[in-house]
Amino acid sequence: MDFAQCRDVGGLWIHNFFHEDIIRSTLAYKPRPDDLFLVTYPKCGTTWTQYLILSILTDGYPPKTVVDFMLSSPFMEMMGAEAVERMPRPGLLKTHLPFSLQPYSPHAKYIYVTRNPYDVCVSFYYHMKSVTAKKFDASFSRFCKLFIAGKTSWGDYFDHLLSWYEHRNDPNVLFFTYEQMKKDTDLWTLKIADFMGEKYGKKLREDPTLLRKVIQASSLKNMQGVFNGQMRNIVKDLLRLGPNRAIKSMEVYRSMVAQDGEALHNDDGFVRKGVVGDWKSHFTNDQIEDMRAWIKKKNKTTDVMHLWNDLDLPQ
Repeated sequence: MDFAQCRDVGGLWIHNFFHEDIIRSTLAYKPRPDDLFLVTYPKCGTTWTQYLILSILTDGYPPKTVVDFMLSSPFMEMMGAEAVERMPRPGLLKTHLPFSLQPYSPHAKYIYVTRNPYDVCVSFYYHMKSVTAKKFDASFSRFCKLFIAGKTSWGDYFDHLLSWYEHRNDPNVLFFTYEQMKKDTDLWTLKIADFMGEKYGKKLREDPTLLRKVIQASSLKNMQGVFNGQMRNIVKDLLRLGPNRAIKSMEVYRSMVAQDGEALHNDDGFVRKGVVGDWKSHFTNDQIEDMRAWIKKKNKTTDVMHLWNDLDLPQ
């Protein structure tokens, strides 16, 4: 596959390896009142936040295998509405959808996490490079151009972010940045727990040991131990199957073989660095100027870039 091979499905710009029927079932899903959604543009701290929420739900004992993780927190664009029906509750639903396409109910809850566009571009690049065949150009320069043009999966970063930024003060939306959570993980763990339900925040405040356990269970090291080395084969198995077999593929993935015969670019790990500012070692001066022009064009009538005033980003 090539990371540029995308098409439109129901208004969503998405890579060809995502199954159309699963996408459409996701877009048509009607949320339940007890649904908790985690929504991000890709590579905005999604997996960390998922793991943190699942750690809160399980008192610091989140899933230890990728299969259990995906069953407890199904990625809807990959697994479809069927996965939601099979999900143990309380659980968590993950999407990368803009607000206009997000299955929405005023009675459901939505956690939206964003991240500065420079680091998102770099992290998304490594993610897509690892599943791109060596016969295709997987250079950062090529990906950066696609990212700015909005031609990567889930479309334009700012269109996505701004669609949710408008709803940041809605009572059923918790909106924050990856950088905020990195800076004060204790504070945002408690905010997330409070948003999930009064009993979750109360439990963590009354038991500091449990708070530490929840945060430690969601550490970068622990997540790398669970995900890296397993994720590529799971994704390949899952995405080759239609919606009726999507869940089964997770339950039996260890015994399945899904080889396409193509050599892939190096895999730096599904969970890579988890740092702020990695963009500084990747962008050339010309690429920074391209990003500046794009940021200026997309943000003529919004203050959204103020979210990262303390990072001194080129804008």
